[in-house]
Amino acid sequence: MNRLRESLPFLNPELLERIEESSSTMQVPKGTEILREGQYVKVIPIVLSGLLKVVSKFGDKELLLYYIRPKESCIMSFAASLKNDPSRIHAITEEDSEILLLPSDSVSEWVRQFPSINTLFYQQYDLRYSELLDTISHVLSNKMDIRLFDYLKERSRVTNQNPIKMSHRQIASELGTAREVVSRVMKKLENEGKVLQHSSSIEILGGD
Repeated sequence: MNRLRESLPFLNPELLERIEESSSTMQVPKGTEILREGQYVKVIPIVLSGLLKVVSKFGDKELLLYYIRPKESCIMSFAASLKNDPSRIHAITEEDSEILLLPSDSVSEWVRQFPSINTLFYQQYDLRYSELLDTISHVLSNKMDIRLFDYLKERSRVTNQNPIKMSHRQIASELGTAREVVSRVMKKLENEGKVLQHSSSIEILGGD
């Protein structure tokens, strides 16, 4: 209960008890897909520790939509569960993670009984909407070097890692582009003194 209070301090104490009774906690290894497109949402994740990424897939490419950090949830899973619609996204652990799984049937009931739970999802909606607008703006307006460097800085921030251990192929997949494009632009960023490429990682040196 103390762990739940720390993670979700704005929730009604009775609701916290219901969550503790009805929900389960999972230790999920890095790289595990916990939700896929077309799957009906039976549980809604809240990250207690670690990191999830949410992506849309288009053939063999994927576009990173947003990250889910500790004390956050997935608003798209929440919306799909309330409407009993299949998921339109994939959610994958980026690190070894501890995840609280709220049963979607119970959440539908809690939304009516405990208005405080809406605070969680209203906050998530506002946050994700802003992040999706930023993603669209990057795709439509920015050159690839700006998109790539901003992506690396955000990745470093949410994972608290620098250097970042990622391949050019992984980065290309999340940005919805080709590996050759990433390799070419990464070399440009390196020549500009913004990054330093190691054998299996990329170090951010600075720059706007």
